[in-house]
Amino acid sequence: MQVRLENVTKKFPGVTAVNAFSATLPDGELICLLGPSGCGKSTILNMLSGITPVTEGSIYFDEEDVTKLPPEERGIGLVFQNYALYPHMTVMENICFPLEIKRVPRDERVRRATEMAKLVHVDMLLNRKPKELSGGQQQRVAIARALVKEPRLLLLDEPLSNLDARLRLEMREEIRRIQLQTQVTAIFVTHDQEEAMSISDHIVLMRDGVLQQYDEPQTLYDDPANQFVADFLGNPPINNIPGVVKNGVFATEDGKASVTLPMFRNVPDGKKVNLSVRSESFTVAKEATPDTMTCLVTGVFKTGKEEMASFIFGDVPFRAYIDLEEGLKKGQTVSLSLKNRGVFVFDRETGVRY
Repeated sequence: MQVRLENVTKKFPGVTAVNAFSATLPDGELICLLGPSGCGKSTILNMLSGITPVTEGSIYFDEEDVTKLPPEERGIGLVFQNYALYPHMTVMENICFPLEIKRVPRDERVRRATEMAKLVHVDMLLNRKPKELSGGQQQRVAIARALVKEPRLLLLDEPLSNLDARLRLEMREEIRRIQLQTQVTAIFVTHDQEEAMSISDHIVLMRDGVLQQYDEPQTLYDDPANQFVADFLGNPPINNIPGVVKNGVFATEDGKASVTLPMFRNVPDGKKVNLSVRSESFTVAKEATPDTMTCLVTGVFKTGKEEMASFIFGDVPFRAYIDLEEGLKKGQTVSLSLKNRGVFVFDRETGVRY
């Protein structure tokens, strides 16, 4: 099922949680709502579910306007951060419960619940109570319970937050497997960029209630719309080197270092900008030229097949991955070339990309 939001706004007393949000979420995809705490992603999820009413705008499931429909009439499945399983019920009874509410015959309930339990790999635990399950097993049961009623839309609100790091990795892969197998349209809220990048078909990146960019994961990383997008995605974070552009030349604010690149021709003279470079977008040059950065090596840290080195360009520190064969040493002066990919220029005041 395709989901379409048109100029959706949610206002609470004294704050606009979501501001004029518009997006079309394709049928059968897993879409991640990503952003820092308080950016509006859970509010969007709650408006899609019908739990939170829309202040302005419209929500469509395919071509049906569901803006004012109550949750029980929207055909949704919900999975929350806390698993919300009924402690007095077995796994089978928990999964069956939504069907019992709908007065589905017992034999049909058991058949569908058993199928869902197999899908999420808890079919050997059907007679256990929630307290006898691990966190990952409880989350699988919660997903099965949400899917058993065959929802048109599956909504997951930070479902992995209560799990340890290793189990988070396992469960996010499981959620992706389950979504691909069922082909249900799924919307997954998270503040974890690695989680979003690894399992989603598209990412909606939010900030202060406003959509910043909606794209495929790799596109957000390779082609960020603005400074916030570039800063939010990437580990280690992107290097931001502040400076000024004059006559197509970028110079650090202290005037001690400069570099000339074709991209600076699009920047107005005297404009304060950030030269933003991914850590993997540097290479050691054989000689210094106007289009290389002359830098001082301040530290070298081996990470296995490559090394992370710290540098100073002018008076600005930054980090870069460098091939081990370069054999960099602390205190050495080197020239670094910039790759075409992962290098951007942003206006320091507005965050707009040139």
